[in-house]
Amino acid sequence: MQCRSCGKVKQEQLAWLADHPFYTKRFAFYVGKRCRASTIQAVARELHLDWRAVKALDKQYMREQLRRLGVPGPKVVGIDEVSIKKGHTYRIVVSDLVRHRPIWFGGMDRSEASMDQFYQWLGPKKSHKIRLAVMDMWKAFRTSTLKPDHAPNAAILFDKFHVLRHRGDALDQVRKSEYARLTGKERAYIKGQKYTLLSHRANLALDGRKALNKLLKANKRLNTAYLLKESFGQLWDYQTESGARAFFTRWTQSLKWQRLTPYEKFAAMIDRHWDGIASYCHPENKVSLGLVEGLNNKIRVLQRRAYGYRDEEYLKLNIVAAFLPPLTRREEKDPL
Repeated sequence: MQCRSCGKVKQEQLAWLADHPFYTKRFAFYVGKRCRASTIQAVARELHLDWRAVKALDKQYMREQLRRLGVPGPKVVGIDEVSIKKGHTYRIVVSDLVRHRPIWFGGMDRSEASMDQFYQWLGPKKSHKIRLAVMDMWKAFRTSTLKPDHAPNAAILFDKFHVLRHRGDALDQVRKSEYARLTGKERAYIKGQKYTLLSHRANLALDGRKALNKLLKANKRLNTAYLLKESFGQLWDYQTESGARAFFTRWTQSLKWQRLTPYEKFAAMIDRHWDGIASYCHPENKVSLGLVEGLNNKIRVLQRRAYGYRDEEYLKLNIVAAFLPPLTRREEKDPL
């Protein structure tokens, strides 16, 4: 329509229109809800729309979900990196472990500078209220978190699953060295038994338990390494830091004369990062570490669904909004 002031033709802004002027906001939110259960292509076929239009409407729906919540104020955060492409292309995901959802996805890699971006987005006031940060043993995450302007008073807790992954790597290195050292029948016991050794005995099927028993009887070094691997898991059962430290000292001493170099390196790494492991003994730091790994697994599923999309913003919105409740009818009718 023609503007009365300047005489130019302008498009009138209508509150009920979506960002895409050919659709209403109500329709945009309907498309967004459908995309939570179906792929973009499936929704496009169902509604006879171009997939680009569906993607744009889905973005608007997720942005509105996040806008309604505002900037969060987490007390306990989980920090992890995810690979978004082949090779070493990483982004950082930060989750609120109290509300059980990711709250930030970003950075250009897994560097300290990228981690700083999260705390700049959160702001000093909310960053200072973080009391616990769960992460792997990547130095950049810890250094950034403990900066004076970020979360200097937060306790650092190293994710149990990352620690146990290093323990599994140590056992696998022992397996490889034994496989290279032996020949003939003794070597045949080891071949193809990587995951049998890394699994808990209780999780193995009958055939797996039989193969494990044969292997451990046939190879003394692998038997020792397996028993050490199994016993290390008791570390997280202790209620006091002194008890956990006494157990770790005994476990380390049991490595003497065993010639298990990968385990000795693993023990040295644990000793260097002890503060971040002992934090789990304090009652106020008892968070579900399984939740951290569960969130990460769900994020990896979302990544696999997003393969083929070159739009990183869309991947970010999917990850951060995937755990949010859908907008209610009342919220859909409220103005943006």
